[in-house]
Amino acid sequence: MALTPDDVVTKQFQHVRFKEGFDPDEVDDFLDEIVVEWRKALTENEELKAKLAAYESGAAAPAPAPIAAPESAPAFEPASSAQPAAASASIIELAQRLHDEYVEEGAAKRDQLISEARTQAATIVAEAEARGRDEVARLESERSSLEGRITELRSFERDYRSQLRGFIEGKLRDLETTATSSGSTPVSSIGL
Repeated sequence: MALTPDDVVTKQFQHVRFKEGFDPDEVDDFLDEIVVEWRKALTENEELKAKLAAYESGAAAPAPAPIAAPESAPAFEPASSAQPAAASASIIELAQRLHDEYVEEGAAKRDQLISEARTQAATIVAEAEARGRDEVARLESERSSLEGRITELRSFERDYRSQLRGFIEGKLRDLETTATSSGSTPVSSIGL
């Protein structure tokens, strides 16, 4: 199957998601340039065939009118109208140069994005580590404060128990003292 300029114009490419690729507008513009040059080369080829046929038959044939290039696509002039192979080679050279530029741009953009992502990741990790250290320090301070409070409460409990024991023992002694001083009077006779 022969490839025609219309095949290039109507060719549809699938968009790839989540991967790097070329800008579709730039690809379309480049394909438009190729179509223009291809049409020029085909027209030139037809003209040359007609001139050759006229030359071989000895009669001069009128040359067909060239196809006008769209205004949006820049025109690329071949070096000589007698050298369509040179024009094709220059188109291929242009395509290769543009391809190389796009590949270099893509690689540079990829490297830039990777560098930015690494910097951002390092920043996030550093911030998380700093927050972790601050939180550990805060918790250590809080733990120290709570341990001090626990020590105070234990000391208070010891003192309170000691005072309570002393108070109860004192009351028991008072009770024993009053019981021995009252003699052997039965409780029932006291009237309680």
